[in-house]
Amino acid sequence: MVLHALLAYGAQYAFTYLATTVVFALIVESVGVHTGWPFGTYEYDPSLGHTIAGVPYVVPFAWVMMAHPVLIAARRVSGNWVFLYGGYALAAWDLFLDPLMVAADRWRWTFDGAHVPYQPEIPLSNTFGWLLTGMALIAILHQILPRDRRKSSASFGAVDTWLTWTFFSGIVSNLFFFDRPGIAFFGGIAFGLFFLPYAFSRWLGRP
Repeated sequence: MVLHALLAYGAQYAFTYLATTVVFALIVESVGVHTGWPFGTYEYDPSLGHTIAGVPYVVPFAWVMMAHPVLIAARRVSGNWVFLYGGYALAAWDLFLDPLMVAADRWRWTFDGAHVPYQPEIPLSNTFGWLLTGMALIAILHQILPRDRRKSSASFGAVDTWLTWTFFSGIVSNLFFFDRPGIAFFGGIAFGLFFLPYAFSRWLGRP
C-alpha cells in the first residue's frame, strides 16, 4: 500500500501517510494497552516480537495496510463524510481481524460485559473503539493528504484487489476453514456495506 501511495500520489503523500499512521497507531495502541481505553482491556502475546511502549512493532503496520485503501474508497464515494465512512470501514475490517488473531493467540481480552456478535471472546467496546479511532485517523489523513494524483501514476488495481481480497477471504475463510459462519455472516454484511458501494462505483466508472 505504501508503494502504491508512492507511485500514485508521490513521495510527499506516501511518507506523510506512513509516518502519520504509524505514530497515530502507536499512540492509540499504547494508550489502549496501558489503560484499557478505548478498546477494552487486552494484552499482546510475546510471539508478536519486540515492542515499543508496549505495542509490538508489527501492529502499526496493520493500520498502515488498511488506511490508504480505505481513504481512497471513502474519498470516492462518501462526499463530505469521508471520516465517518472510513472509520466505519476500519471497524468493519476488524470484525474479521480480531477473532483470527485471538484464535491464533496473538492477543487476548479480559472482560465480563457485552461482546461482539458471534465473537464471545471480544468485547463490544473494541468495535466502538475502532470506530472512534478509525474516524479520527481518516479525518486526519483526509485533511493533510492531497487528492491530486501524479500525472503518470499507478492505477487503482492494487487497491481494488486488496479490498476485494479482504472482503471475500474474510467470508470464505470463516465459512469454510475456521468453522465460524456467524463471523462470515456478520463481518461480511458489515464490510460489504463499506466495500460494495465502492465496488459499484468503480464498476460503473464514475469519476
